[in-house]
Amino acid sequence: MERTMPNARLCTPLPAGTPAPAFSLSATPDQRVSLESLRGRPVILAFYPADWSPVCGDQMALYNQILPEFHRSANAQLIGISVDGVWCHAAFAAARNLHFPLLADFEPKGAVARSYGAYREEDGLCERALFVIDRAGIIRWSYLSPLGINPGADGIIEALDGLEAQQTSEAVGQ
Repeated sequence: MERTMPNARLCTPLPAGTPAPAFSLSATPDQRVSLESLRGRPVILAFYPADWSPVCGDQMALYNQILPEFHRSANAQLIGISVDGVWCHAAFAAARNLHFPLLADFEPKGAVARSYGAYREEDGLCERALFVIDRAGIIRWSYLSPLGINPGADGIIEALDGLEAQQTSEAVGQ
């Protein structure tokens, strides 16, 4: 008898124009980072499946390499989020020499990823999903990449450029 797998539910990341759901997650065993604490500057949320997977390692290494561009163009804060624990994140960040926080959406598992539409129930891990959030806490861009594909950074940079253009036009209009 052949068994068929039920159709996997496709995740739908929150779209542009949606207020970003608040969160507070552990960055280290004794330090938490909240979205509210970052209000006033753009935030890049990079949800990813697992610390030690090859694609995730390449993706986070790429973002680490171009981190100065994120800071220079929009003073944006990059945050990586997965369901791995803080000790796993600490080892991964040290091994990859990462210079941005990795937050543990560990317990309740995937709660923040679920709130952003970026959790794979059938696998128990985060989707490879990206969000750019403006200074006021509104999602301005989101993207869901296949798990096995590094989404790169072009979409993030374009979204940040759009935020900067919007801020410049608002300043000129005052």
